[in-house]
Amino acid sequence: MTPTAHVVRHLTRLTPGWRTIRGRVTVVLAVPTCLLLVLTGLAVADRAGDWAAARETRDRVDRVLTVQALVHELQRERGLSNGLLGGARQYRDDLDAQRARSDTARAALGDLPGTDPLGRLTAVRSTVDAGGSRTETFAFYTDAIATLTDSHTADAAGGDRALGDAMDALRALGDATESVALERGSLNGVFAAGRFQADEYLAFAEVRAARVAALRQYATSATPAQRAALDKALATTDARRAADLEKRAAAAADGSRVTVDPNLWWTSMTVLVDDLYGVQRGVGADARARAGQLSSAATGQLAGFVALGFLIVVVAAALAVLSARSITRPLGALAEEADEVAGVRLQEAVQRIQDADGGTAAATDPPYRPDVPGSAQEITQLAAALRNVERTAVGLAAEQAALRRNTSESLANLGRRNQSLLRRQLGLITTLESQEIDPEALGELFELDHLATRMRRNAESLLVLAGEQQPQRAWPGPVTAREVVQSAVAEVEQYRRVATADIEPCRIRGDAVADLSHLLAELIENALVYSSVQLPVEVYGWRDLDEYCLAVVDRGVGMGMDDLARANARLSGDESFLVAPTRYLGHYVVGRLAARLGAHVELRPTDGNGITAYVGLPAAVLAAEAAVAATT
Repeated sequence: MTPTAHVVRHLTRLTPGWRTIRGRVTVVLAVPTCLLLVLTGLAVADRAGDWAAARETRDRVDRVLTVQALVHELQRERGLSNGLLGGARQYRDDLDAQRARSDTARAALGDLPGTDPLGRLTAVRSTVDAGGSRTETFAFYTDAIATLTDSHTADAAGGDRALGDAMDALRALGDATESVALERGSLNGVFAAGRFQADEYLAFAEVRAARVAALRQYATSATPAQRAALDKALATTDARRAADLEKRAAAAADGSRVTVDPNLWWTSMTVLVDDLYGVQRGVGADARARAGQLSSAATGQLAGFVALGFLIVVVAAALAVLSARSITRPLGALAEEADEVAGVRLQEAVQRIQDADGGTAAATDPPYRPDVPGSAQEITQLAAALRNVERTAVGLAAEQAALRRNTSESLANLGRRNQSLLRRQLGLITTLESQEIDPEALGELFELDHLATRMRRNAESLLVLAGEQQPQRAWPGPVTAREVVQSAVAEVEQYRRVATADIEPCRIRGDAVADLSHLLAELIENALVYSSVQLPVEVYGWRDLDEYCLAVVDRGVGMGMDDLARANARLSGDESFLVAPTRYLGHYVVGRLAARLGAHVELRPTDGNGITAYVGLPAAVLAAEAAVAATT
């Protein structure tokens, strides 16, 4: 077996649909479609990852903005707490209101991962209310704000350059705002106390340096619009007043007393912090918008790839259906045409040939059929080949019809010649019998007469097979059924073995006597041939309503059920005698004769052994007086 044949057999075993054209087209298209779907699935998985990352980035940006809102409130609470601890009792009411705003921002943030940096917030507030350490309180708020900022600003860009710059600018501005808020809170306590204590000035200097560094970093990452917004916030009247007060604090680095109204400082710095927070919110809005764009783009790409996969499946299915239909429809049309050729057109062509009496070109040329619409070149070639087959079949049918016609005509001619000679021979034998007085010679003439009678029946059989419709012999009047049976017995070789005792009276029309006698002779001779020489063949006759029935019964070897069915098919007269072996010609003769008489002939098993041939004669074959007698 070749490798290709082995692959085909393997595919046929694995895919039952491979046996059909539709199944093969589906399999052929399914393989590349599946590969393409795999690639599309990989792309969808990749886009799904990008989509999930974009949504995560957007959620992170939202959380960063929420954290910044909390940080902004904590920065103000830190400053008010530091001022209260510095001795500014007027901040009491403002601090209580600010704590409520801080708690609201904390609730909006939700649960914090890991250790909560604000876990000690309630305790610290109690310490502030009790007049605790200003330095420790300031450090708690500062550390908590730093922890919140650091834990919620890392890796929020998601790999996008524009979003990364926005998040860097947001982080830098947050650091700058925290520096300003730290400066506001620390100096608020200094101004309330009137001088720097311990390391407060060093912390003040570090905060100023951090603010400058953060603003430089912001200028590097921010867009021109974002830098302009910051410049505008730093150019307000409160921002300039805060800068002047900051210089006065810097002049007291030696520990000298600083005379600055804490309320003025707090108000100016609060406006500056709020303006910086406003710029921070604008940068955060830009970052969130960019994250939303990335999420929308990832969603669109994911939807596009999913739609592409669906489109691939739909297109592949449509191609499979259209390709299969483009093949199966023309093939179906050709199959219908082939069935029509085999079942109708070929028979009609044969009938035209027979009616044309010679097979003219018009009769043998099959009707033209147009090409199958929408078919491929190969289908068109197949249609042309089918028409060539039809044309060849019609030609062969014409030859066969001519051969059969010639055969029938030859048989008829030969039968008529033999019949004419035998008629003359029987006439001569009859003359010799009338002149012969020697008993022994007369017996030999009788044997010769019987032999000639059998030969005449064979000649008439040729005429029957050839299609001669009218018998050559006819009786002028009705003949009894017994006489018809005796005439048939006289035409068989072993006539002495035939018993004709039980035959009810009936008269047969004269024009049917020859055919009925011939039919019975064929059946009786078959019964004699296929039964033992010691066993008789019995003939019975009886009336059955308007019909008259005859039965030829033998006790011979019998027949199998299949052979019996085929024999009855031959007796029905529907088959041509040219397609069967010559030993069955008697069946075809009986079938033709039965068709002439309108009789029904059927073989049935005899009880015990043997075969019984039943002959049912219609009322039209019976003589008028017999029919009247049967009804009385």
